[in-house]
Amino acid sequence: MKKVLGMSLCAFAAACLLSVPSVRAENIKVGALLAVTGPASFLGGPEARTMEMLVEQVNAKGGINGNKVELLVKDTAGNPEKAISLAKQLLEEDNVLAVLGPSSSGETMSVKKIFEDAKTPLISCAAAEVIVNPLASWVFKTPQNDSFAAVKIFMEMNKLGIEKIAVLVDNSGFGKAGKEQLLKIAPDYKIEVVEAEVYDAKATDLSAVVAKIKANPAVQGVINWSIVPAQSIVVKNIRQAGWQVPIFQSHGFGNIKYVEAAGAAAE
Repeated sequence: MKKVLGMSLCAFAAACLLSVPSVRAENIKVGALLAVTGPASFLGGPEARTMEMLVEQVNAKGGINGNKVELLVKDTAGNPEKAISLAKQLLEEDNVLAVLGPSSSGETMSVKKIFEDAKTPLISCAAAEVIVNPLASWVFKTPQNDSFAAVKIFMEMNKLGIEKIAVLVDNSGFGKAGKEQLLKIAPDYKIEVVEAEVYDAKATDLSAVVAKIKANPAVQGVINWSIVPAQSIVVKNIRQAGWQVPIFQSHGFGNIKYVEAAGAAAE
């Protein structure tokens, strides 16, 4: 499994932004708020390199209307508070035309109002539906909505005859937003959530959480909705407990490192 979708869509968004005609006589400044380091670096690192590559290609062809594009990448390290500080820096000190990122949903929500108030475009690389719902005037995102992923999971559960499930989410912005969508949509597909737990994104062992939901004999399937490495631990702990319950992952699992971390349990 490869984390191609999010990265390629962010690249597409960057390309679209860089193709907008400009009448400026100086460099066109485009900011980027990305988790180049920290727990979300598996997202921010490739995003940063992709954007840098695109800018290099555009400038090699003469820029936009003869103006070079200047990409200002700010490393948020996946920290919402740092994202707020860097967003203000890009807007107030660097005077950027627009900003790409942040990498995660929590960071994006922390800076959303800042860009709405500044009337400056923000194109997020994160997936949470709350980023654009309710509709924002200046904030956009490239990945699919959480609700799309939830619907596909529930459709597959219907095919398998699964009616009662447990929902596990991490305590990140992505996890919180995903839980809201899962609980909201489940009844539409005649699926009952009989267990719902939130786990620490920094956890190194989640056997206690697994034991709690496993103790409920009604559970026929588990949705593990997360964007952090701890989601691989959930999968391992479930299989280590000898529980062969069907596990459904969100689109936040689409990274080969997570599959490798889960090992044989990811099969």
